[in-house]
Amino acid sequence: MKYLIILGDGMADRPIEKLGGKTPLMAVSKPSIDLVAKNGRNGMLKTIPDDMPTGSAVANLGVMGYDSHKYFKGRGVLEAANMSLSVDEDDLVFRCNLLNISNKKIINHSAGHISTNESRVLIDDLNKSVKNIPEFKNVKFYPGISFKHILIIKDGAKGGKGGVECTPPHDHPGEIFTKLLVTPINDKAKKNAELVNNLIMHSQEVLRNHPINIERIKSLKDSASSIWPWSPGSKPVMPTFEELYNLNGSVISGVDLINGIGVYAGMDVIRVDGATGLYNTNYEGKAEAAIETLKTHDFLYLHVEATDEAGHDGDLPLKMKCIEYLDKRIVKYILEHKDEIGDELTIAILPDHPTPVEMRIHTREPIPFVIMKPGESPDKVEVYDEKSALKGFYGEIEGAEFINLLIGSSS
Repeated sequence: MKYLIILGDGMADRPIEKLGGKTPLMAVSKPSIDLVAKNGRNGMLKTIPDDMPTGSAVANLGVMGYDSHKYFKGRGVLEAANMSLSVDEDDLVFRCNLLNISNKKIINHSAGHISTNESRVLIDDLNKSVKNIPEFKNVKFYPGISFKHILIIKDGAKGGKGGVECTPPHDHPGEIFTKLLVTPINDKAKKNAELVNNLIMHSQEVLRNHPINIERIKSLKDSASSIWPWSPGSKPVMPTFEELYNLNGSVISGVDLINGIGVYAGMDVIRVDGATGLYNTNYEGKAEAAIETLKTHDFLYLHVEATDEAGHDGDLPLKMKCIEYLDKRIVKYILEHKDEIGDELTIAILPDHPTPVEMRIHTREPIPFVIMKPGESPDKVEVYDEKSALKGFYGEIEGAEFINLLIGSSS
């Protein structure tokens, strides 16, 4: 038996008045996903514990069967692993956004989805700007994709001084940024909190009149007016997926975070050209790579970010279009070609968390899931959505219960 998880990040939502009280999943045409729901067993999954942040790292660790209380050490360090950055155990690692702030308010978390080429120039110039400032001697930025970058403070976690609390920028659109600055969790962390806040203010001075931002403003695009470090942490130690579940694992994603989890989980990270993490990602490339990967691997985690970004942008038509793309350009292809794998295939479809378009943030309510397993009789659910899954065979489950149902017997 082979196992495939197809995860539409942030795909779940809440009822929307414009859709007649339906969610996007209820309103769109998605015949292939509905076919899986009709031939599988459905339920609701709580992916984020009540005492954990509503982030994708926590949610995806849970879907993969990892206890986030044990293994979540910050998002930045997971993304750094995918970028093959060298991280020592005492280093403090942050995810670092380029974002747009106007009139002291966070306008968006992505600097208008700035291009990778533009952002690499900005990150390079930020590194040059801090090089000769004594306060920032242990600071270094590492460029990633689009607005997503890494900040490492050398020895920043040494001696317990890494305890700083940061705010995810995508959860606070329209809010005054100075009210969301970094705070220390303990006295040892006060200097780190002050350093990061000073770094934010310094970045705004460097970026304010940068030629790239001047050109973006002329083109009526959002400027990258500030950095925003968040989700700090140090290097985690976690068992591999094969050690936990005796399955040879792999992951396909256009997102550093998911690939980074795959690295620490000992999975093979399959790179697909054109995998962007946005609506324009290479859906067909991911679907084709999925079939090829499952010929040699027991387990594949196929992640598509597009629906989450549309939710953060508050773009309802785009979110619905991205669900349709997932259905037509990935799920349909896999259903049509799954016999090429040579083994029976169990397929699960789910999001990691809701990203309601009217809120533009992650929320922690349970999400709908379906598992279609050869030889198991389906339940009575006909379509895949938040309301229908409530009536499914599995009811409501939590955390690692999902992966155990996926790879075990649920009869």
